[in-house]
Amino acid sequence: MEIINRKQQPAINTLEKISLLKPLEIKLDNGTPLYSFNAGTQDVIRIECVFDAGTWYQDKILVAFTTIKMLTEGTKNHSASELAEIFDSHGAFVETDTDRDYTFITLYSLNKHLEKLLPVFAEMMRAPVFPDHELNVFSTNKKQEQLVSMQKVNYISRIHFTKQLFGKEHPYGLMADIDDYDKITHDDLVEYYKKMYHPGNLRIVISGKINDDSLKLINQYLGDKEWKAKEKAENKTFKIQSAAEKINFVPKENVVQSGLRIGKILFTKKDPDYFGMYILNTILGGYFGSRLMSNIREDKGYTYGIGSGIVSMKNSGYLYIASEVGADVREAAVKEIYKEIELLKQKKVSKNELDLVKNYMVGAFLRDIDGPLPLLSGLSVSLIMDSILMNIFSVI
Repeated sequence: MEIINRKQQPAINTLEKISLLKPLEIKLDNGTPLYSFNAGTQDVIRIECVFDAGTWYQDKILVAFTTIKMLTEGTKNHSASELAEIFDSHGAFVETDTDRDYTFITLYSLNKHLEKLLPVFAEMMRAPVFPDHELNVFSTNKKQEQLVSMQKVNYISRIHFTKQLFGKEHPYGLMADIDDYDKITHDDLVEYYKKMYHPGNLRIVISGKINDDSLKLINQYLGDKEWKAKEKAENKTFKIQSAAEKINFVPKENVVQSGLRIGKILFTKKDPDYFGMYILNTILGGYFGSRLMSNIREDKGYTYGIGSGIVSMKNSGYLYIASEVGADVREAAVKEIYKEIELLKQKKVSKNELDLVKNYMVGAFLRDIDGPLPLLSGLSVSLIMDSILMNIFSVI
């Protein structure tokens, strides 16, 4: 039996190759593409339906967001409370989400309950009724949530930042006001639903322990030919109109901290420079040991946390640096942030720091896809991850 010397640090090895599970792609009977990751040993499955129905396509603010959220609030055959009871009683749950380009409705369930749950899950997408009472409750709750958010300097800086970058009329810069919730009507939701929620605008991604019976049920309820595809909505074009003023200070009384956002318009993941920028961003502020954290938090003590990130959307992207700092050190913090940016521009990153960041990024990626259900969340990344990993080991 080998005795481990616990006084000696184990060797650190760099991963040379990572084998990734590729999704199986099939077409349902109505033409809907389905991607599946068959993995794991537990009898659990995650089914995510992704519609090209984000805020980019709406003609009225909040319609895309409200439509996807209201899918769970009543159907032709079930009230909101009945829907919740059906899923709760089977230990399952449904999530809805939206972003600038897409909307998502996701079911988590045991395979053995799919026969009972899939008809109801499908009904949410195929026969919602958008009841007025539930819409009023939803709007009231969201207005209250926004009132609370408007007291937070981080939220204020974020919404003004995107307006500065894209312009207040651009879908990526548009932010709702409290009164906008009162302007959404039942007819708005019905019209948007009819235009955007159909098989021609849908992709389905599933992960977990997948068997033939599960696929047959999914095809039966989400792939039958009676649910027909319509013409896809026009992919509109919008001009980015960044604000002429590079600095925007939004005063707020009775606060001891300032919310900071610094950044610029960037490219999408399809750009050949994306992977190099992805690594560079990690060095700058993309992990706890980043340069911004070392300077602004550890050395200067201006904040508990600071970070940077790259947001890649379908039609554009941007780089941002975000933090909350004491109001009395706001200008000093900004000065140090620009100092770190300038150092990255002028001085080559050392091999030791670059290797450290590469290893961190690979480890973080492996952690994020550890298990059958997280594989689904990273599908769009996984489809190009061979290229990402190749670049992590070779870029710069």
